[in-house]
Amino acid sequence: MDKKDKLELSESDIDAKFITPAILDAAWDEMTQIRREVTFTTRNRMVIKSSERQ
Repeated sequence: MDKKDKLELSESDIDAKFITPAILDAAWDEMTQIRREVTFTTRNRMVIKSSERQ
């Protein structure tokens, strides 16, 4: 698939054709490690922790 064809794909097409296969090839478990279309509201709180220092 050339660059022009990729530019015509929708966001869900890109996800289905490139992102999800790459994640599954990296041995991620689709049931426990992948969430799709998650909505965050002002009532939710996200805490992101990283072992890397900036």
